[in-house]
Order: sequence, then C-alpha cells, then structure tokens
Amino acid sequence: MSEKSRFLRVATAGVTFQAGSTAVDSATIMSALVYQLTGSSIIVGAVTAILRFGWLFPQLIVGYLAQRSGTSMRYYRLGAFGRAATMAMLAAVLYFGSHWNASVLAIAVMVLWTVYAFISGIVAVPYNDIVARSVQSGLRSRLLAARFFGGGMLALAVIAIADRMVGNLAFPLSYAAIIAMASLLMFLSSFVFSAMGEPEQAEKPVSKPTFFQYLKEGMRVFRIDHRFRMFVYAQWCGGAVMMAMPFYVVQANQSGFDLERIALLLGAQTIGALISNLLWGWWGDNFGKISLLKAIALGRIFPPLAVIVLGLTDIVAADQMLIVFIAIFFVLGALANGLTIAVIGFLMEISPDTQRPAYSGYFNAITAPAYLLPLLAGIIAAIYGLSTVFTISMIAAFVQSYLLLTIGRKVQFYEGKT
Repeated sequence: MSEKSRFLRVATAGVTFQAGSTAVDSATIMSALVYQLTGSSIIVGAVTAILRFGWLFPQLIVGYLAQRSGTSMRYYRLGAFGRAATMAMLAAVLYFGSHWNASVLAIAVMVLWTVYAFISGIVAVPYNDIVARSVQSGLRSRLLAARFFGGGMLALAVIAIADRMVGNLAFPLSYAAIIAMASLLMFLSSFVFSAMGEPEQAEKPVSKPTFFQYLKEGMRVFRIDHRFRMFVYAQWCGGAVMMAMPFYVVQANQSGFDLERIALLLGAQTIGALISNLLWGWWGDNFGKISLLKAIALGRIFPPLAVIVLGLTDIVAADQMLIVFIAIFFVLGALANGLTIAVIGFLMEISPDTQRPAYSGYFNAITAPAYLLPLLAGIIAAIYGLSTVFTISMIAAFVQSYLLLTIGRKVQFYEGKT
C-alpha cells in the first residue's frame, strides 16, 4: 500500500474516532452527565482522572509486548474494538437504567467509564508505532491536523444532534443516544484503521528482552536521555494543568449557565479545535514539534487566569457570562488540539525507530500518575473552592513553559540497547 493511501486511511480513521470521542468528551458531556447524577465535584474530578490515568497506565505493558513481538496491529485491534464495545454497553445501561436510583446508575456509569479508559490505553502505543511507520516525519503534524479538522467538522454534526437530544429527550435517555452515536463512530474508525494492515518494520528487533530488562532499560533511558527526561517533567506539569479541565463546566454552571445547553460549550470547544488545526499542522511541520509545545504551554496559562479574574471581579455582567464561557471553551479546544499534535509528534521524533513502542510505553507509564490530579482537584474544590484549583492549574502552566524552554531545538535520538 502506498504512503498516500496509508495517509488517507489513517486520517479517515482519525476523523471518525475524533467525532466519536467528542460525543463522550470528559470535560463536557461526561462531566455534565456525572454532575447531574451525583452533584459531587469529587466525582466530576474523577471522570477526567480515570480517563487520563486509564489511558496511560496500560501502555508500559503494551509497549513491552509490542516491542518484544515486533507487531502492533493486534494490540490496536484489541483496544480499538474494545473501547467501542464498552461505549455501546454504557449507552445500553443509560437507556435501560433510566428508572434506576441515581446513585446506582452513577456507579454503573463510573464502572463502565473506568473499563473504557483502561481499554483505550491499549490503543496508544500501537497507534503511534503504526502511524510513525506509515507516514514520514515531515507530514505527521499535518496528518494529525487533518484528523482533527475532519473530526471537528463531523463532530459539529454530532454536537448539533446532541443538542437536540438533550433538549428533546428526558435525562438520561438523551445521554444514552449521544453515547450510542460515539460507539458507532468508534467502531467505524476501528474497521478503517485495521483494514490498512501493518507496515513492515525497517529493522526487526534484534532481541526479546524480559520484562525486567525492559523496565531496567526504561530507567536507563530516563537517566541519560535529557530530552526525554525534560519531556516527562513537562508532562507531569501538564497533568497539573489538566486537573482544572472538568471544573470549567462546574464553574460555568455556578455562574448561571444551564447545563441543558452543554452542547454550546462542547460546540465552542470543537470549533476552537477545528479552526486552529491549520495553524498547528503548519507550525509543527515547519518550526518543529518542540516549538509548538512551547507555544501551547504558554497559551495554557490564560484559561485558568481568565476564570480566576472572573471570580475575583465583577468585570463581566451576569448576562454576558455565557459569551465569556463560550470564548474560554473555544480557547480550551484550540489548545487541547495543539497539545495533542505536539506531544504525539515530539514523542515520535525522539523515539528511535526500533524502540518506538518501548519509548511510548516508558513515557506514558511514567507520566500516568500526574493524570490522577483531577481527582485531587475535586477534593481541593470541595474544601477550598474552585478558584484554588484554577490557581494551581495556572502555576503548573508557567512551570511547564519553563521546563520546555530547557529543551533545545535540535532533536537527538537516544540509541539505547534492547
């Protein structure tokens, strides 16, 4: 299969998945669902924490298995079809459990959400490896931008349908229908990507290390590869920035925003991601992934700063708060998209071709604990208020920017031993 064909298939699979994942976005749809079921800021924080940690944690094991076996597609299929099936089960639970006690339904939702998060984590390592072997470095930022742009366009249609469902169907049936749409799109994405097949590796692994040797090598990589280590530190700070994400919805609600119009915020977030794609794709391929990472890190300072200013002053009238939060979610969407493009692209750049699954596993497993911070943020919000959460997020963005400035322009590969 030609590189052009692989580019198109990867982009198409990404577009359909992106639209599907928008319909179960942890910072809007799922946070609103759980908040209406429980009214608990701690549980709202757990939604994002579980998704991030669950997505990252399995990657150490999957990285080892993919590195040892020399194949990635089998693990991609397991994770991709598994997460789509889990969302189908969640939609069924919301539909058939619509008359259950709210606490029982909330427990069922959180259990399936946890399963979804950990199964999703199986996908990341094989996806990065297959894409890196399918598309040359100079096209990867544009590939990811095309994925997010097309996915954003399709997501707008999903959001329009979601808005009508939330307005016309009783709770939680409206969310059951939205999540069912997500599942169908995820199944379609899985079929398209899997049908592409796995490209040949330029070099086969020369040995099959034990799991202990694999872990030991990971510690050595972290110790002697400066760029990898600084990238890990920056991602830990990124987890602290992300701790505030599910609470933008809660803050909007406390400021008078009706959660029945949650699709407006999701739409603003999606349009921000959509419009910014051309910029991020061009930037990453022309100025480098580390340059894009630095710009995004600086930009992430402003959303929590805006919320803090809103909380401390009366600079915005109550009837204008809707417009302000739509603008904030627009910026959040743009920054989230740029961050994904930059992180995936930079990780591919610093990973040697023969060790890419291992590097992905090391990186994501080491940074996984940082993404439990939204759960801690829920506790902080319950005790000290939301403003404290946003202040911590803003400080973490400053520190992340500083750490990324310590990474030089030229990417150097670490040629480790397996």
